Amino acid sequence: MSYKVSIVIEKDERGYYAYCPELEGCQTQGDSLEEVVANMKEAIELYLETLSENEIKESLSKEILITTIEVRVA
Repeated sequence: MSYKVSIVIEKDERGYYAYCPELEGCQTQGDSLEEVVANMKEAIELYLETLSENEIKESLSKEILITTIEVRVA
């Protein structure tokens, strides 16, 4: 079975960091964008293998909203 999940990817001076908001503690890192996406896919698949079907449905039914806001610093 396949699922669609949200991931957040952040870039810093050491590479990329990613996590899945729906799955608490499911996170990884990589040297490139391609590597972190591949690592995140593997981490999510392994994480989901530890859950029952009901736990998967409950975890992945969370509504994730993403937006961008503008802020000013004095």
